[in-house]
Amino acid sequence: MSRSWRIAIVLGLFACAVVLVVFTAMAYIATSPPTVSYLDSQPPGATVHLVMQTDGVVGSATGGAAHPTWVSYRIRTPKTHAWTHTTLVYLPAHSRIDVTIYQFDSGSPLRNQHFGMVTGTIGNDAKLNGKTFKVLNSYDTPNGQGVGHTFTVPSLGINVPLEGNDTSKKTFCTYGPCDPATQLHTKTTFAFTTPGVGNYRFQCFIPCGGGRYAGNGGAMQTLGYMGGFLEVRA
Repeated sequence: MSRSWRIAIVLGLFACAVVLVVFTAMAYIATSPPTVSYLDSQPPGATVHLVMQTDGVVGSATGGAAHPTWVSYRIRTPKTHAWTHTTLVYLPAHSRIDVTIYQFDSGSPLRNQHFGMVTGTIGNDAKLNGKTFKVLNSYDTPNGQGVGHTFTVPSLGINVPLEGNDTSKKTFCTYGPCDPATQLHTKTTFAFTTPGVGNYRFQCFIPCGGGRYAGNGGAMQTLGYMGGFLEVRA
């Protein structure tokens, strides 16, 4: 084989590799969930009110979810109050964030009781249906349904357990977005202060990837479902 042919083959393979990389990047961008911005939801320096929910089944009625049977977080858009199927949020730096999470999924005892502790919040506590707590004993929760999910930001030391719900109740939400006004849920509130500019990953640390080994795949590790980022901006 001549030298010119060898060069042509190498260049051809390089071109194919470039095309593959570009195609993969474009496919990722096209499927990336939207971002909900809380940057201008309040006057500069004022408290931000971040509202979220967890659904046992994300459903396909809204948002065209790629995995309609997966468990998922949703973020409430601050101006329209619409529930957006995403886990990407913009927050202002060095601000107090008051968080409300409506938890509609079921629960169970924790495999690791460490995730029943509230850490990293202002006061190292949270409120469950209006009552302050620092630890949620998953074997003896207020309504006896264990822990459904957690809101955990490892790099900020934040962990808040979210109590589960009784699936036998008529008002149990079967797919999202769920309605806090009419459907069974627990309401957990807490606050934290954002640090400087950066991306801070959050996710649920209760194995909730149905159909995956030990529940540690699928929804649990996928953006837009049970994993996401708090992008803190100046």
